[in-house]
Amino acid sequence: MTVNQTEERAPRNTTGDAVFEIDQVSVNYGNFTALRNVSFDILRNEVTALIGPSGCGKSTLLRCLNRMNDLIPGASVGGEIRFNGESIYESDIDPAEVRRRIGMVFQRPNPFQMSIYDNIAFGPRLNGYRGNMDDLVEKSLRRAGLWDEVYKKLKESGTAISGGQQQRLCIARAIAVEPEVLLMDEPCSALDPIATLKIEDLIRELAGQFTIVIVTHNMQQAARVSDKTAFFSVEDGDGDRRAGELVEFAETDHIFTKTTNKRTEDYISGRFG
Repeated sequence: MTVNQTEERAPRNTTGDAVFEIDQVSVNYGNFTALRNVSFDILRNEVTALIGPSGCGKSTLLRCLNRMNDLIPGASVGGEIRFNGESIYESDIDPAEVRRRIGMVFQRPNPFQMSIYDNIAFGPRLNGYRGNMDDLVEKSLRRAGLWDEVYKKLKESGTAISGGQQQRLCIARAIAVEPEVLLMDEPCSALDPIATLKIEDLIRELAGQFTIVIVTHNMQQAARVSDKTAFFSVEDGDGDRRAGELVEFAETDHIFTKTTNKRTEDYISGRFG
């Protein structure tokens, strides 16, 4: 399926303070094109949601933003991604430094097999942090809304707390190294509704301190937490192959209540995807 040229497509955002400038990005896994010609900007201290059906390239794009696709055999990224104006795929850019500045929280909580305290301290120690580690651990846990629940359990395993607490621990671990951006790949999909609400509240709180990009299948969640939304779908490629594409990118309110793009409207209303 290709986009009808008469459908509305939101213009590329060129206003505000862009943290990421995504320019004609395509991703291949071997001979398979997972994502084709994606362009939009992500602004500082906003929450940007990536939505769309399974297989449309949302998580693929997310992994491009901190070069996690480098770790996948056969993956190749075309086009350009600029972070604070600098292309992150240049040969002289250290991927490890990119990932320090652009943290990631995964679909399922993945605390390390160590104490709650050491989960938070791990990254700063690795990066040569010389300040007061006790203060940093407390600050990170407070920012993740977890301190009051675990301050008496800091020596206990990070895997011994509930799933929702583990996910907030992973967020605290990510922000302990003071990244500029938090990438979140379906951070609530394994959580119950109460834990999900806590994560959503936390996302809104952290948006004042970090730029956040979240992949979600939960459209109500995208509507609740995000400032901008990018809707992805798939288009027919050669033979049986289907490549992900950006259909529409706009203010979240526009996507969910004002869009005139039929593909967006059909997805939001549940008629496909």
